[in-house]
Amino acid sequence: MAHPKRKISPQRSAKRRTHHKVESVQLAACSNCGSTVIYHRVCPECGYYKGKLAIDKGATA
Repeated sequence: MAHPKRKISPQRSAKRRTHHKVESVQLAACSNCGSTVIYHRVCPECGYYKGKLAIDKGATA
């Protein structure tokens, strides 16, 4: 297995990691109830996704 010939400096490591950051979550309004939801997720309030019922929130187990 190959080994590095030189030590990687902290500055070089930091340059490589500049793009490793947390991005903010994209939010949208639910088309059914209007509450705030994360994109491409089922609405936690009403259970709708893309205008169709995905999870029946009325039935409890």
